Amino acid sequence: MKAPSFILGFHGCDREIGEEVLAGRLDLKPSTNPYDWLGTGIYFWENNPGRALAWSQIAARHGKRTAQPVREPFVLGAVIDPSNCLDLLEAQSIQLVADAHQDMAMRLREVGQRMPVNRGVGTDHPLRYLDCSVINYLHEWRANSALPGFDSVRAAFVEGVPIYQGAGFHRHTHTQICVRSGASVIGYFRPRFDAIQDART
Repeated sequence: MKAPSFILGFHGCDREIGEEVLAGRLDLKPSTNPYDWLGTGIYFWENNPGRALAWSQIAARHGKRTAQPVREPFVLGAVIDPSNCLDLLEAQSIQLVADAHQDMAMRLREVGQRMPVNRGVGTDHPLRYLDCSVINYLHEWRANSALPGFDSVRAAFVEGVPIYQGAGFHRHTHTQICVRSGASVIGYFRPRFDAIQDART
């Protein structure tokens, strides 16, 4: 679905990678993990530089969350044109993913294979094998059907503990955008440090 405007995205990474991208000497590579939340693509926290920084700090501490290790946490800003966006905040896109799940389940049953399963703790599912497979299946199905491909995928995630007893708001709720087409990133920029710090408070 054609998105109406540009989005500011923030990508957590190693400083060396971020500086190379800003200098125009490197492009970010799509993530291809089988548990990625929105399928294959380049991931950005929408309007959330603080979460991008926190994520890169976690990656630096644990060392196994990225294809390339994060030694010095860094935040890369991006101006994104979502273009033809599979936007899971609107009804038509949600229905497309639901239909893809149904079709994928039928085809796997026909060949005697099981559906993937999201894995995690409690209500959080950090390893989204099922969601990733369904979204990638939808992309593949559209390509095989000669339908226009999606340039990006966007969704909101309710994540973390409630911020107070009885709350409907959760500590780590956020919106992510997954860019599938390099042309959807209009340009990169260096966020101000104070803006990142303010976003974390």
